[in-house]
Amino acid sequence: MVDPGFGFGKNLEHNLSLFRALPSLVSDELPVLVGVSRKSMLGAITGRSVEKRVSASIAAAVLGAQRGAAIIRVHDVAETKDALAIWSAIEKGEKDV
Repeated sequence: MVDPGFGFGKNLEHNLSLFRALPSLVSDELPVLVGVSRKSMLGAITGRSVEKRVSASIAAAVLGAQRGAAIIRVHDVAETKDALAIWSAIEKGEKDV
């Protein structure tokens, strides 16, 4: 698995650049992990405290999946699963995540 390490020793611009570069990390050999749930980068963008970052975390999870992440680490599993199911149904025509 490839874990780009969002948040670890990175500032906001580093994390955003890494997110934008996700498609270049995706390969058939190793799945890519995105773990940005409730991270400080989301707080820096939204101005929300950690307990109020659910929506931002879900948006980031969907964007990670769009960019090819095979594994998404989240805190709010049911909410994220619902959002990914909607994205998958619309984008890929798949009903199950």
